[in-house]
Amino acid sequence: MIGEVLSAISNVMYSYVLIIMLLAVGMYFTFRTGLVQLTMFKETLKVIMEKPDNDGSVSSFQALMVSTASRVGTGNIIGVSTAMCLGGYGAMFWMWVIAIIGGASAFVESTLAQIYKRKGPEGSYGGPAYYIEAAIGSRALAVAFAIALIMTYGVGFNMLCAYNLQSTFMSFNFYDEASTPAVIGGILAVLTGYCLFGGGKRVVHAASMLVPVMGIIYIGVALVLTLMNMGQLPHVFSMIFSQAFDMQSIFSGFAGSCIMYGIKRGLYSNEAGVGSAPNAAAAADVSHPVKQGLVQMLSVFIDTILICSATAFMCMSSGIEPTAELAGAPYVQAALASSLGEWSMGFLTLCMVLFAFTTLLGNLYYVDNCVAYILGYFPSKMFHNVQNIIACIIIFVGAISSMGTMWDLADVTMGFMAIINLPVICILGSKALKALEDYKSQMDKGTPITFVAKNIGIKEKLDYWN
Repeated sequence: MIGEVLSAISNVMYSYVLIIMLLAVGMYFTFRTGLVQLTMFKETLKVIMEKPDNDGSVSSFQALMVSTASRVGTGNIIGVSTAMCLGGYGAMFWMWVIAIIGGASAFVESTLAQIYKRKGPEGSYGGPAYYIEAAIGSRALAVAFAIALIMTYGVGFNMLCAYNLQSTFMSFNFYDEASTPAVIGGILAVLTGYCLFGGGKRVVHAASMLVPVMGIIYIGVALVLTLMNMGQLPHVFSMIFSQAFDMQSIFSGFAGSCIMYGIKRGLYSNEAGVGSAPNAAAAADVSHPVKQGLVQMLSVFIDTILICSATAFMCMSSGIEPTAELAGAPYVQAALASSLGEWSMGFLTLCMVLFAFTTLLGNLYYVDNCVAYILGYFPSKMFHNVQNIIACIIIFVGAISSMGTMWDLADVTMGFMAIINLPVICILGSKALKALEDYKSQMDKGTPITFVAKNIGIKEKLDYWN
């Protein structure tokens, strides 16, 4: 019954509400920023390597890795597979669309997070909850967003992540439906707990070390396999674009169409406009808010344009047709086995372990931020320890749950976050746009780039930028 209710809510959300909001907001900011995704790409690559002024502060790169740790996860493998198996080849096209126009939304929300960030005992912190209260003056709405984020990342996404990880072991001979999910869930919960009890800095360090390694290795293998099956690429592109614009098929069953699955899995994967990445963006020590907006925008492209596309082309060029029966890990495993042999299932499992682990850490980093906001202070060590234990229990429960319910739970909780955050960044977007103009002006003059809030018309006192 719970699964049916979640599925019904999800279908309404993505059929009538979020598809309009995501596309409209993304297109609006794409044009208002002057295609910032493309025109400022060179500057983004320059900014990402800058070091913070203060030793021990979180750099732009480290903040990028935390947000990428959350974005780049099991959704890049299982999510892409599910989208193609249930929505068809055309789902990939709509994932690209959401990523490209969503980059502008990601830029705006992360720039706002930097403008309204707060000072804390371990550096700066912030996110949508903070800029909602500071700029709009509604603590109730800010708390509602914080609760939605905790439910999304602490419950929905982490349960789904744990399920996706254990599902990759289904093809191994030792897998037993009655016991293996519990064993894998238990191991994952213990490993996550070990890292969590090391503190926030440890989360940042672990993510910054693991994400680049796992991303490069996975993309490399996917590229090699795609090149091995290069003869299939014309057929692949033909199928992607023909199915993406097969309107008769799309509107005859929209809830199961390529557009629906492309948007759902694209949003789950890159999170542009959802309001998650700003929590990591606010932690960075930069000389101008726009710098972190540019860096976080890059994370969307790393996630979808690079890693999700790597999975899609690797699978589609293998010659294995996506079907509903293969949805999830089995499709990727079948594609790998057709090119490399049965041993490649071990490679996929290793990737899933790395992706899942960093996703869990990145998700819980966001949860900590929102718990502190709701309480109004950073909780005691005992409170934090209890919170971490609950997080580990949730991970374990997710591993032994069912696929459909986990996907619907994640989609619904994520949908509530987006429904709150997207209108807010539209209301506050002018501040991010003025900050972008200020940044470009200093670029043109060749002067050192700094930021003073009153220069763009912000009169309220901030913790930074005064």
